[in-house]
Amino acid sequence: MLAIGELADRIGVPTHVLRYWETRFPQLKPLQRSGRRRYYRAEDVALAERIHHLLHVQGFTVEGARKALSEPGAKAAPAPAAETRSERATGNGAMGQAHGVPVAALIALRERLAAALD
Repeated sequence: MLAIGELADRIGVPTHVLRYWETRFPQLKPLQRSGRRRYYRAEDVALAERIHHLLHVQGFTVEGARKALSEPGAKAAPAPAAETRSERATGNGAMGQAHGVPVAALIALRERLAAALD
């Protein structure tokens, strides 16, 4: 089990964002101990990571992420399975491109930038 601060550090969001997600995603229900301290079980951690991926990586809105999570088989589906908002808008979802740029090129660029910052 992880405390709220540990989970926030793990996925890179502030603790208030996790508390907000609890109000918007009924599936996310951490244990609350004395003093209202939140503790996230393994399934809660996986769900929070999935929510983070949908919202911050794939660009879903909160409502869109809620719908994606409520679809049958959503918990078993891997995170990259759904197409991003930009892919839906440009129609490039099947081609693995975002705004005409191959996704692989974007990933390589991100890795080079991350290496340059280290």
